[in-house]
Parts: sequence; structure tokens; C-alpha cells
Amino acid sequence: MASPTPAPVKKVPIHLQSAQNRLYIKRGHVVNHDGMQQADVYIEDGTVRYVGSGADFVVPGGCRTIDAAGKLVLPGGIDPHTHFQLEFGGTVSVDDFYKGTKAAVAGGTTTILDFVLPKKGESLLEAYDTWRARADPKVVCDYGLHVGITWWSKSVRDEMKILCQERGVNSFKCFMAYKGLYQLNDSELYEVFETCKELGAVAMVHAENGDIIAKNVTKLLSEGVTGPEGHELSRTEEVEAEATNRACVIAHQAHCPLYVVHVMSKSAGIEVARARRRYNAVGIFGETLAAALGTDGTHYHDKCWHHAAAHVLSPPLRPDPTTPEFMMKLLAQDDLQTTGSDNCTFNRNQKELGLKDFSKIPNGVNGVEDRMSVVWEKGVQSGLIDPQRFVAITSTNAAKIFNLYPRKGRIAPGSDADLIIWDPKAVRTISASTHHQACDFNIFEGMKCHGVPEFVIVRGRVCVEYDLIRVAEGQGSFLETPVYPSFVYDALNGVSRSDDGMDEKHARNGIQNLDLNSKSSHDVDIPDAYALPEKYIPGPALSVISGDSQLSTPHSARGHRPDGTKNMQESTFSISEELDKSEARSCIRVRAPPGGKSSGFW
Repeated sequence: MASPTPAPVKKVPIHLQSAQNRLYIKRGHVVNHDGMQQADVYIEDGTVRYVGSGADFVVPGGCRTIDAAGKLVLPGGIDPHTHFQLEFGGTVSVDDFYKGTKAAVAGGTTTILDFVLPKKGESLLEAYDTWRARADPKVVCDYGLHVGITWWSKSVRDEMKILCQERGVNSFKCFMAYKGLYQLNDSELYEVFETCKELGAVAMVHAENGDIIAKNVTKLLSEGVTGPEGHELSRTEEVEAEATNRACVIAHQAHCPLYVVHVMSKSAGIEVARARRRYNAVGIFGETLAAALGTDGTHYHDKCWHHAAAHVLSPPLRPDPTTPEFMMKLLAQDDLQTTGSDNCTFNRNQKELGLKDFSKIPNGVNGVEDRMSVVWEKGVQSGLIDPQRFVAITSTNAAKIFNLYPRKGRIAPGSDADLIIWDPKAVRTISASTHHQACDFNIFEGMKCHGVPEFVIVRGRVCVEYDLIRVAEGQGSFLETPVYPSFVYDALNGVSRSDDGMDEKHARNGIQNLDLNSKSSHDVDIPDAYALPEKYIPGPALSVISGDSQLSTPHSARGHRPDGTKNMQESTFSISEELDKSEARSCIRVRAPPGGKSSGFW
């Protein structure tokens, strides 16, 4: 009897075979979401073994040492929203799981969560297997999977149970948009949410009113609006806001935790904020995108069709140029919890599928490589958040919501050695000519960003060292996301956590009351928060800053407020005022199509 054929051995380049299984990072400022401390970090066999004073640790032999003096040592980024190698609109996104995860690592993201999107009528398990077959041989960092519920039946319900119990999935995404393709009705949403609650999973929702969008698309096309501007005109803010509110209500009725993906507008952000206040911050979570923070929808009216089309995604960018700052303020005060990229890239020729019909433009933009730098620039550099809140919204909160914490999203003994050495003073300019993604356009083109990952360490391997990237296809692994994440379900089930008050204090970054309409106030000369000491002074082991402190970190946003930015701590927040203004602005006449004929929308 012939012996079975041996499984193929994964070929790993020499530089990765000899990668350090021991790594020592000294003299850095270690930042977690709940504390910031000068500390050394020792890594062995892909795991953090020690965080604390160098004076209390003997560095073993055969260990590589990196001097991080004057730098921040942060948990690697977690991008909770990517679409690599996705079939959509008759084409396939150009960033596959190798190019996409390589770009992620280049920008400081060390874990991604992608979406399995079954075709209507397709088995969820078969679709899951397809995604695993695409990703496993290619990923260069660890990854997990959400699964889309694109149709509904008893078999779908049964397969959700199998995915939770046997395949390492704890999150399911429903669509209220894409009528005829992925959209579920309210009754189906309720049943999906009920099932998620029964299984201990997290429900996710793409919140736009697909029925209204379908009507608007037909009307706009009939009136001659065919260009990319029609995309935003067909799905304005209130269309997103209405669906967001409806999803929150349905989830609350089903007693199911809900994660609203890619919140893109002020109006929708307000609805998430209102729901969290209404339900005492229990069971509702919100994500916005790097795209919403780093650019806006004025690009849809660019004279160059290709430039405008390159910005098309759903929900769309908003033409109100004050939206990015508004969204960052919602992140600052914990009305939104995470930042994703929704990376789904298409090149010029692919976007041209909608050359004569905006509804056929493949939806998607870049962001997986630039997300960390954009959030730092628009949040920390602008003075709206501090480094701890940056860690929370780019890493820790996603790890907690999808039950990967503290393995991911934290630098502590026992955590995976996914971390970045971040230079907060270094500056880089984003450009398609230098990014590592496969797409030929970058929506952040020309943006100067303070904050650069000098080193990126993935499971103990130094994968980025200044401008040098060393990765191998398949070096990453699939992450199982267990059901019943305590961060989500404890509060929902009335179980109090001892760190609730402290986490809330830190999550709000010391900003208790934001006034989203406050005027600039920068008369006081405040020292630079990032003037890190040149001489290393050993400190105690990494510890949580006292909950009695008004600020969550000694290097807080209060201490760094460049001229021209707003002092958030000196203001008061009023969601109702902004809501009233938002509702008033919802009655805006749409730009007339070519020829001057009004669409008649109000």
C-alpha cells in the first residue's frame, strides 16, 4: 500500500527563518488604551514576555535590541473592515490577501478582519471555505472573518450556528442597502439579530435605506445625471441616518448587540450617539472610516470623471467639508468606537464600468495602509485625542468587541507580539506613487501626516524596519473569534465589570463635555506633549493611570494643541443642538443635472 503524499512544506525566505525569536525594545514609551509608561518590552517566540523597567530585567543572550528612545511603542493596528480579493460589480478588487495585508503591515496594522460575502442562495459554509482558501496561503499578518448574511432561510440560521461553534466566527453583517443583491427587509433583520443573540455573536449592519436609494437612482438617471456625483445624490445623509436609527431600534427590540459599520455622515453619527445615550451605552457600537476622517465628498464634483469615480464608496463621502472633524470628535468622546478602512480597491479601468451610469461604478476606496497615519494626523496631531485614545480607536476597541483582547490590542505579558514603534514627529506624504497597495489611485493623495511607523513587529518578527518591508506570503494565521465577547455581552446581560468606570474615563480621553460648535481658543501657551525625555529614566512596570486623574495620560491632548485647533476641554457638548441643525440641513435642494433641469429633490 502506497504511503500518503506528505503535505507540502511552506517555503519561508531565509531572512524570516532566522528572524529573531528574542527581541528587546528599550527606552520606549509604551502606550495602551488605559495607560502610558516609559518601559522596556521583551518578546520571545512571538509573545510579549515582559513589560516594565529595564533595571528589573536581565536581557538574555542571542537577543536583538531596538532602541526606541523618544518613540512610542503601540499595539499593532487592527483594521476591522477590509474587502480583499472581493468580487463586486462584475470585477474583483485589486488588493488580494497578500498585497492587502502587506500594505496593512507597511502602515502599522498587524491584524485585519475581512468579510465573507456569500452570493444570494449560496451556502455560508461554502463561502467561508472559499475565503479561507483565498486568504490562508497569502496573508502576511493574522486575520479573522466576519460573514455576511446576504439572504435568509432556515439553512442560513443553521449555518450561522456551525460558523460560531466550529469555524471561529462571532460576527455577521446584514445589509439594508444593495436592493436585489444583498438587502434584507426589517423582518429578516429582526430574525438575524435574534439568532445572533442566541449564539452570542455580534450583529453588524450596513445602514442605508436601499428602497429609497433604488428609487433615487432610477429618477436621477432618467433626468440625465449619470456622473459620479449621482452616487452621493442618490443616497444622501438622511438616507443613511434613517437606516442607522432603524437598525438600532430593531437590534434593541431583539436584545442583540449591534455594530454599525462605516458611519460616514454627521446625521448617522448623531443617530449612533443618540442610541448609545438612549440605551445607556449598552449594545450599540459604531465604526467610521479613515476615508471619512481624511477626505470628503466634494471630490464627486471634480471635473475629472476618473478622479470623482475613484472616491465612490457606500455610504458615500459627504460634501460637507466639516464632516471629518465632526466624526473625529465623535470618536474622541466614545460615541463611535473604532476606525476601519473598508479597503476595497479598484483601478481606473474597473471604475470605468460605470462611465455612463454612476450606479455601475464599483464601490470602494483604499485605506488599509494609510488608516493609522490619517487617524493620528486628524486626531492626535490636531489635538482632539491623545495617544491612548488613538490606541483604543485603531486597535483595542476592535479587539474587545470581536473577542480578541488581550491577545490582540494590548502590549502586556502573554499578548501576541504585534506592535509598532511609532515616531510621532516624523512626517510622510501619502501618494499612490509610493504606497504598497495594488491600486493606481489614493484618495489621500498629497496629505502630509505626522506619525510614521519606523518598526512594525508581527508576531515577534520585524517586518518593517524604516522603509524596508520583509514579509512572506502565508506567514499570517487565521484568528478564531470566540462568541460572547465579555466587552459586549457582560453589560447586555447586566453583568458589571470592575473596570467599567475606569475604561469609560479613559475612553473619553478626559474630554467630558464636547461642544461640537466651539470656537478656537488657543491663547494659553501649552508645552509640546511629545517632547519625550532625551535621557531615559527607568520607571515602574506598566500600570494603569489613576482613574481619579482628569486626563487619561500624562501626554494628553490637553498638552498638545497646535495653533488653529480647538481646545476641547474648555467646551461643552450638546448633541441636541447639532441634531436640530442637522435636521434643518436635511432639506437641501440637489444640484441640477446638466442642462439646468432640477431633479426636484428636497
